[in-house]
Amino acid sequence: MTSAETIIQVENVSFSYPEQEEKAVDGVSMAVRQGEFLAVLGHNGSGKSTLAKLLNALFLPTSGQVRVGGILTSQPGQEWEVRRQCGMVFQNPDNQLVATIVEEDVAFGLENLGVETQEIRRRVDEALTMVGMSKYALSAPHMLSGGQKQRIAIAGVLAMRPRVIVFDEATAMLDPVGRLSVMEVVKRLNREEGITVVWITHFMEEAAQADRLLVMDAGRIQMEGTPRQVFTQGDKVRALGLDVPQMTELGERLRKDGLDLPQGILNVEEMVVELCRLKSKT
Repeated sequence: MTSAETIIQVENVSFSYPEQEEKAVDGVSMAVRQGEFLAVLGHNGSGKSTLAKLLNALFLPTSGQVRVGGILTSQPGQEWEVRRQCGMVFQNPDNQLVATIVEEDVAFGLENLGVETQEIRRRVDEALTMVGMSKYALSAPHMLSGGQKQRIAIAGVLAMRPRVIVFDEATAMLDPVGRLSVMEVVKRLNREEGITVVWITHFMEEAAQADRLLVMDAGRIQMEGTPRQVFTQGDKVRALGLDVPQMTELGERLRKDGLDLPQGILNVEEMVVELCRLKSKT
């Protein structure tokens, strides 16, 4: 297996909700490579969350095909195998937490699959360690912060040993500290554990940390490329109802004021480097 292997293949997929005339997803084709960190951007109603659920077999295409690890999601009886390979973390962690003790919650999916007790113990401990929540194993989930709850939700998915995790607006309900905490966990899982990440978001600074971006509007993919390639097209991004990262916008304004800054500055660190470079020339 190589990092270039395709783990998810979406072929001309459309999806319509009952009694809605317009397609929520309209003729989308895309691929996700093993080990990739892919961010999917779009304003509310763009189709990004519907696409996320199609990747996990929560929704089945109205037309077209989705394959996860070579398995056709619409193949009868294969839903749980698809979800074992492609886990999902939702916006509200309270919707995924079902037990009164953290370690029992992480074990829930494994128990439903009939995994042997000793193996459950091993996987639960490993998953809690991976998200930095081992010391809360015997805590009550409802006593945790939003960011901690989301880490527990991630641990529950990790215990299933998925190849891919889809995060559907997983930081949208968190405060800035919680968002940063969860994002750091996800980046480490991708970088160190090789877990493929599909990150659905409307936060530009989060999307800027991905390997590749897809920008959706009206159920279709409108832009695709690295964060730098996408965000240097600021006017096009804004025309799709989105913003660019704050440092990208600041760079645009400073260039208009005559500063010799490159396009596509994505974060504070890059801005500091470029401003120091300019200062060294004076």
